[in-house]
Amino acid sequence: MKLIRFGALISELIFQAELVSHSHERLKDSVDDFDKTAVWSSIQSILISSGNISKILWPTSKYQERGRELRKLLKINSESVLKSRKFRNKFEHYDELLDDFFKDKDIYAYNDLAMNPDLGLSIGEACHRGYNSYNNTLVIHGEILDLNDIVEAVAKVKVKCESLFI
Repeated sequence: MKLIRFGALISELIFQAELVSHSHERLKDSVDDFDKTAVWSSIQSILISSGNISKILWPTSKYQERGRELRKLLKINSESVLKSRKFRNKFEHYDELLDDFFKDKDIYAYNDLAMNPDLGLSIGEACHRGYNSYNNTLVIHGEILDLNDIVEAVAKVKVKCESLFI
C-alpha cells in the first residue's frame, strides 16, 4: 500500500475515533441534562463513526486486502466488537426495520426511543430503540449492545494508530 494512502486511512481512523470519544462525552452530559434529543444524537454518532472505522478495517469486495493489511499492522483481532455493523445498520436503515416490524402483524404496542426508567417496562419486541444510561447499553428489538465495549475498542484503535506517528 502506498504510504500516502496508508497515512490517509490511519488519519481517518483517528478522526473517527475522536468523533466517537466526543460523542460519548456528549452522551454522558446529555443524560445528566435529561436532553433526549442530544442523547439519541450522540448514540447515533457513536454508531455511525464506529461503523466508519469498521468499514475501513473490514471493507467489502475489492478492498478486503487493504483491510487485512491495516488490521495486521494495527494488530486488530478479527473478533473485535468493531467488526459488526449490525446496530449501525439498524439505525442507518431504520425505515426498513419499521417496515419489517409492521409487515403482516397485528401490532398492539409500539415504543421507540425509550430511556430509563421507562426502558424496563418496554424491553422486548415492541421496543424499537431503548437506552439504559445506568450501564450504557443500547437495546433494539430485544438485542443489546454495550456502548462501553464500542467506545473502549475505538479508543484502543486510536492509540494504535497514533503510535505509528511517533
